[in-house]
Amino acid sequence: MKNKKLFIAVIGGSESSPEELGAAEEVGRELARQGAVLVCGGLGGIMEAACRGASAEGGVTIGILPGDIRRAANPYVQIPIVTGLGQARNIIVVKSAQAVIAIDGSYGTLSEISHALQSGIPVIGLDTWALSRKGQADTAIIPAQDPAEAVRKAISSITDQ
Repeated sequence: MKNKKLFIAVIGGSESSPEELGAAEEVGRELARQGAVLVCGGLGGIMEAACRGASAEGGVTIGILPGDIRRAANPYVQIPIVTGLGQARNIIVVKSAQAVIAIDGSYGTLSEISHALQSGIPVIGLDTWALSRKGQADTAIIPAQDPAEAVRKAISSITDQ
């Protein structure tokens, strides 16, 4: 993967705690330090915090927006992509990435986790959903304890895609 940009999605809630927002901002900073392009849904909450962190470190941020209005993107999105697809844009967010870092989140985040896992895209979880199947824990989401570990695991999970 030498000399190729890594594309990592950061997904999560639009309304999160200050601790989760701080973690998202640090994830964004670390992604930028590692030279990765941050892809997200382009709106507020976790998305905005991650973009703010990446921008502060000179990173590149892409926001895949659900609506038709470019200026709806949070102020830290450098490349806004309007889709007019509503929640269906969640598929584009994860399919644009080589790995996904999920922080917090509600059902929209869960749908993105599902689409990523169904597509074979690794998902790193930082204080997010836990899955089970037939009463047994499903370990498909790779757990991380802190932002640096989440970024490290996301980057190491990427294969030539």
